[in-house]
Amino acid sequence: MNRCVLLPAVYLVDRIAGDPEWFPHPVRLMGLAITRGETVLRRLDQSETSKLFAGAALTVALVAASYSLTRLIIDQAYRRSRMLGWLTEIVLGWTCLAARSLQEEASAVLAALDSGGVVLARQRLARIVGRDTQQLNVPEISRAVIETVAESASDGIVAPLFYMSLGGVPLAMAYKAVNTLDSMIGHADARYFYFGKAAARLDDAANYLPARLTALAIVSASSVCGEDDARSAWNLWLRDGDKHKSPNAGQPESAMAGALQARLGGGNFYDGKLIAAEPIGEEFPAPTPDQARQAIRLISAVALLGLGACMLLRAFLQGRKAR
Repeated sequence: MNRCVLLPAVYLVDRIAGDPEWFPHPVRLMGLAITRGETVLRRLDQSETSKLFAGAALTVALVAASYSLTRLIIDQAYRRSRMLGWLTEIVLGWTCLAARSLQEEASAVLAALDSGGVVLARQRLARIVGRDTQQLNVPEISRAVIETVAESASDGIVAPLFYMSLGGVPLAMAYKAVNTLDSMIGHADARYFYFGKAAARLDDAANYLPARLTALAIVSASSVCGEDDARSAWNLWLRDGDKHKSPNAGQPESAMAGALQARLGGGNFYDGKLIAAEPIGEEFPAPTPDQARQAIRLISAVALLGLGACMLLRAFLQGRKAR
């Protein structure tokens, strides 16, 4: 299927269907493969070098398998009929996006706050963040929602569309494998520091351009709200984009902080341990639920801008190839 048609088709299906719990999502299969691979490859008595190579082997194997199997399934579908091939590409491409589910999950947290259920809001928030949520107050819950939608706009929307425009659904699925590996083993703790290092570094590389495209899209989307919002988003992105411990997460988060004029970043608790971090937009006040709702609305515009940019990229690449 022509990717200039595939991209909007996949985006439309995601907007309509979201991420239903009953659907056998490929990411769940990737998670199972990672768990089993870790059981086979990682041992407590391994040296640091052995852990590093074992984790790298798991990373390469899963990414390569995700790309190859996706391509094989699509090729086999096209051999049966063109219509089946189209449907297979669209369905598999749909599973790479998370625009609707991201907005629904974030909105559910705020809906719980609206009803006065801080405890329920913390429980809903725990579905979409890795930090401890049991003691968070309303500003901290709002901050977590904003940070999550900003970062996830990159790895759940813009990045899959970006890689789909470059290499079709197989490359987008390979990206999802990288992202899943990083979320499961790409941690800098004692258990995964060496075993997950290859996954973490590959994720950093894969998200480098998409994260910055997402930040630029946030700046562009905020221009609809007002010239000052866009200027603030741009300036804070340039100033605070590298304050985050991740080379990529701080890019969209700093642009979002500027667009909302809300303070993000700072320390979070993980498994009861405080992980310190620099604030982003420290001159601004703590965020509110209304600003979190504004962030969700901005992400809707970011998704459309990302889609348009990736379609233009694909059209440009096709034009160069035709010459």
